[in-house]
Amino acid sequence: MDDVDGEEMPGAIVEAFLEREEGVRALLEELEKLTIEGRHDEVRERVRNLADNSESVFYTVAFSLTNSRQFFGDVEAQLDVTAADRLRALAETYPTLAGPFNIVRTERAENRRNPVTDTSYTVTYHHTVESPMVTYSPLSGDRELYESRGTPSEVLRVSTDLAAATTDALDVALENDYSVNTEELSTLIDRREELETELSRLRDQLDELRRKPVEE
Repeated sequence: MDDVDGEEMPGAIVEAFLEREEGVRALLEELEKLTIEGRHDEVRERVRNLADNSESVFYTVAFSLTNSRQFFGDVEAQLDVTAADRLRALAETYPTLAGPFNIVRTERAENRRNPVTDTSYTVTYHHTVESPMVTYSPLSGDRELYESRGTPSEVLRVSTDLAAATTDALDVALENDYSVNTEELSTLIDRREELETELSRLRDQLDELRRKPVEE
């Protein structure tokens, strides 16, 4: 199903929600409780199941939770103000569900899987191996995808592999004369500049560490 933003008749999918509103609200209540309890993996899978089994209901809830003015306006025009108000109430009642629904919507509309929205990390020092340690976790919304701990060189190896995957992906686009949308290209340029800044810091740090006497 195309993203509802591009649909001429969102009223049709809203009617599917209204027919099942009581049951859907019961599901949202349960998902809200699981979110508060920190059971983010379970929430993500259940939202995916909703998208698989009832696409119209899923998209209705997803757009309602993002407070899309265009969506509410279309619902008012094609159904009535009462229907739009019932959908507006979802965002007020279930605010913590906006994240997981938006991520699953991105997965469906843009062929993603667990898109990484942030990375958390902490730094410690391990005296036995005489090396800093980095503990990091890629986050997809509130969901922690995994946790890993390693030395800076091990973490940098992962970063190098991901950079290589990025350039391989762009090679595919260039070799096949595929376009890359303006927003993605602009963001890639920003990320490259950020990477170059961090690599410059890394060069300075390595030079300083080389000059530092090794303690016996």
